[in-house]
Amino acid sequence: MEVAKKSAKAPGKGEFVLFDVFYEDGTRRSNRRVPAEMLGGLDGDKPARNVIEQQDREIAEKSGQPPLRIKSVLRSDGKK
Repeated sequence: MEVAKKSAKAPGKGEFVLFDVFYEDGTRRSNRRVPAEMLGGLDGDKPARNVIEQQDREIAEKSGQPPLRIKSVLRSDGKK
């Protein structure tokens, strides 16, 4: 019986990359999902911040609370 190998290719459509988000007030939220197709290329992970900011605005709108200001965003697996 042969064991399947993991593919080393880039994540495809419908896949997500997880990020930890650090806010200016000192709080942290882990495992925020960003579509993998938004990342890579010349901008690398920079688009993740925009996606997470949009998610935060939507969450804030629903909760009636103002969105927190993001200090930094880092892949949950520690890769930059």
